[in-house]
Amino acid sequence: MTIDAQSLGYETSPIDFNYTWRDTVVYALGVGASADAELEYLYEGRGPKVLPTFCTIPTFAAFDALVDRIGCDRQGMVHHSQQMNLFKPLRPNGQLRVTGKVAGLYDLKRLAMAVLCIDAHDEDGDLITRGEVTLLLRNDGGFGGERPPKTERVNPPRRAPDFEIRDQVGPTQALLYRLSGDYNPLHADPDFAAQAGFDRPLLHGLCTYGYAGRAVVKGACGGDPDKLATLRGQFSNPVFPGDMLIIRGWNEGERLIVSVTTEQRPDKPCLSNAYAVLR
Repeated sequence: MTIDAQSLGYETSPIDFNYTWRDTVVYALGVGASADAELEYLYEGRGPKVLPTFCTIPTFAAFDALVDRIGCDRQGMVHHSQQMNLFKPLRPNGQLRVTGKVAGLYDLKRLAMAVLCIDAHDEDGDLITRGEVTLLLRNDGGFGGERPPKTERVNPPRRAPDFEIRDQVGPTQALLYRLSGDYNPLHADPDFAAQAGFDRPLLHGLCTYGYAGRAVVKGACGGDPDKLATLRGQFSNPVFPGDMLIIRGWNEGERLIVSVTTEQRPDKPCLSNAYAVLR
């Protein structure tokens, strides 16, 4: 299958995304928030506060429209990396206007790469969040596009981390997280997972990303979600429900280097090339 090179630069029409505190609470539960330590994200009597990585949820509709426009083979589509930039704190209830753009299409001969940029403006017209999604398209190479630019390698420092948080992923975590809008059967259906080469359904990459964001807020922001401005990471290896995540952070001044592995497979990073920027 050949992707449509003319889709480069395509922009969606604005898409309205309305949400309430119930959506932010379901999301917080989906990325592992617990009542004993993070009740302020789970109980409307305390706001609720909104996890910064909730800003990935309004992007789903624009994401689908962009993927449809590219014309790629979804069976071969792999979520490679994610970056969020949050410019204003998220309210527990709101209406966002979301737009997306095909910002990059690159040819790696055997496969292709797409970069999608998705913005959301709030009711005041202010840009509240900008997301960048990179996709590897395993069945769409050879369309004649340019090679991708080199990406920066972000390696953890060779010293003890400034924080380390261990977080148990629940056995039904993927089924809970998908209620926020990502219904890919890879994360729910054992037969579908087997067809994709896995012995059981795996956790969504963006769910792991949400766990990482929670850990950064706890370990580097003193529990204040408004201090997390940027989070970037590459999805390198799968996480499975029941795994124990080990999330580490190193404060390097201008940014916080982040690493996510599992106790079960400590030599296989799940979120790599990762960093956060704090306010």
